[in-house]
Amino acid sequence: MIEITRKKIDTAGLLERVHSSQSGAVVLFLGNTREFTGEKQTTWLSYECYESMAISKLNELRDHAVSNWNLLEVAIVHRIGRVDLGEASVAIAVASEHRAAAFDAGRWLIDTLKEQVPIWKKEVWSDGSTEWVHPDPT
Repeated sequence: MIEITRKKIDTAGLLERVHSSQSGAVVLFLGNTREFTGEKQTTWLSYECYESMAISKLNELRDHAVSNWNLLEVAIVHRIGRVDLGEASVAIAVASEHRAAAFDAGRWLIDTLKEQVPIWKKEVWSDGSTEWVHPDPT
């Protein structure tokens, strides 16, 4: 399952979609809006994307992860629009027979998503200023 949404991410539903009786491991990664980036205080984030291209690229990443780590299922949901403090902007759920594959694939998926998928983040700071932020791999 690949989805771009303006709604809050339903993490319980996402976990349900990837879980099966064959999975010995399910890993969920959430990328949340944090209050501070270095010394700057964040008020909220805004995401924009080229949706058809983003979905196509997310499907490519999912297919690559499934084949390279022999995964049972992968679900990726990314929000666009306003994302308030503490809310998730991205969720990646990975199911596999063993935990190592699920952890490794999940990490690769979020790192590669940030580098390759045409989704852009704007920080809205507490002083009223804004800044488009280039992905940081950490």
